[in-house]
Amino acid sequence: MSGSQYPASLPAASGGPPRATLRLRAVPESAAGQPQAAPPEPHRLAPPAATGQFLLPAPGAAGPGPVAVLLIGPAGAGKTSVARYWADHRAAPTAHISLDDVREWVRSGFADPQAGWNDQCEAQYRLARRTCGFAARNHLANGISCVIDDAVFPDRPAIGLGGWKRHVGPGLLPVVLLPGLDVVLARNAERSGNRRLSDEVVALIHGRMAGWYGSGLPIIDNSRLDVPATAAALDQVLARITGVRLPPGR
Repeated sequence: MSGSQYPASLPAASGGPPRATLRLRAVPESAAGQPQAAPPEPHRLAPPAATGQFLLPAPGAAGPGPVAVLLIGPAGAGKTSVARYWADHRAAPTAHISLDDVREWVRSGFADPQAGWNDQCEAQYRLARRTCGFAARNHLANGISCVIDDAVFPDRPAIGLGGWKRHVGPGLLPVVLLPGLDVVLARNAERSGNRRLSDEVVALIHGRMAGWYGSGLPIIDNSRLDVPATAAALDQVLARITGVRLPPGR
């Protein structure tokens, strides 16, 4: 697979104290344009001020309640590992929704982007994103926060960040994980199956992700942070965005 085939056209604990029983109710997709009790879209500054390992926007003024976080980053950034750990260790009920996992629900007829990006790949990507958005809205409506991970490109707003906000709601909180190229190459080399990409593709995706600098989105450089430390940094960033310090993890 050549780099031009894929990324050039790619849109891209158990234990602890007992928890209260949740009364669940489904939310029809047609009636769920916005998540309930989700914080408003964070105010943005361009460019944001550098603070240690992350770039932070101005503080927000959102009230408490379930939050929807979109964790963005290139292949090998650690999005899925960090999202899963963060969801596992929060004190409040939290779900992890992985776009790649949902895309791979399709077995026979799965459109693998590594074979070349085409209309079927894009159709399955859009379907998976709608499915993730519907799941996120249902969780939010029932008081459960969620974290979604996806490789969203800054130069594809129609099917990137804008699409996620349409499906989840304007209160979606995007945060970018952007470690150095050497780090993502090393992490990608440890992958197997259709989630392992060529070095050329990883480098091209990483280069495109650099477009998030200057966007106003919070950026965490987790090159030297392990998963727990990155999750702690994510908590700090979200506290700054929402203006509310989230309950510490278990």
